[in-house]
Amino acid sequence: QVQLAESGGGLVQAGGSLRLSCAASRSITRTNGMGWYRQVPGKTREAVAEITSGGSTNYADFVKGRFTISTDNAKNTVYLQMNRLEPEDTAVYYCNALGQFPGQVAWRWGQGTQVTVSS
Repeated sequence: QVQLAESGGGLVQAGGSLRLSCAASRSITRTNGMGWYRQVPGKTREAVAEITSGGSTNYADFVKGRFTISTDNAKNTVYLQMNRLEPEDTAVYYCNALGQFPGQVAWRWGQGTQVTVSS
């Protein structure tokens, strides 16, 4: 079973930046791509950004222009650079491999990393 380890979260003031990392226990090159997701207590998990195996990126409207997803295939790691953070970005952030169909993920979820943005 693939293990995912997210890190890099923390407490930051509005307007600040964080860089999240997610290390996978196996190669991420043999996937359809990788994605970042977030969840607020009481709400469903939502997609934030994805990068396909071909290198194309897609972002949720609420993070476009502020967040950037990237990968380091040699390290089996996916990153999420988050700039101009807003209090509404407060959530637990998770990564996962893209599933076969849109909206699906391929692996078991990791523990996630908490991001808290203060106003």
